[in-house]
Amino acid sequence: MKFKTIIEPFRIKMVEPIHLSTEEQRVGYLKQAHYNPFLLNSNQVLIDFLTDSGTSAMSSDQWSAMMNGDESYAGASSWLRFEKEVQSLTGMPFVLPTHQGRAAERILYGKLGGKGKTFISNTHFDTTRANIEFSGAEAIDIPVKEGLDFASDFPFKGNMDIVLLEKLLQKRCS
Repeated sequence: MKFKTIIEPFRIKMVEPIHLSTEEQRVGYLKQAHYNPFLLNSNQVLIDFLTDSGTSAMSSDQWSAMMNGDESYAGASSWLRFEKEVQSLTGMPFVLPTHQGRAAERILYGKLGGKGKTFISNTHFDTTRANIEFSGAEAIDIPVKEGLDFASDFPFKGNMDIVLLEKLLQKRCS
């Protein structure tokens, strides 16, 4: 009989206390914020599902790398190492680092977007939609109908509705 590993293969190196709120408190926080998670204070959030940018617990290697990082404003050895690695992976001579995906999207859609252009997805992330529409382009969501039924146990709700996609492309490209 083969056993499945149910623990992660590392030790957590940092612990941060969190405020445990009741369900009643959380409902109150949401009502007070008009159901807009961007209006919640961080101490009102038990588990943050709003972003994928968090690091959670960091490994000893990650902490060590932070301590060894070169924080110089210009010419940092860590930047030169990063630039060289990106160039070797992409073959591109120029590297423009961004601190987060949102910042990268702002640059990307500032270049690729614009009036008369359309970007289609199963469901655009809120900041992705904002960056697309800020450029003057249109963002269209076409998730499968199962993706809109939150109670469904459909195995993958992130699919794009291919039939709607074909109709949309025929209409826009004819």
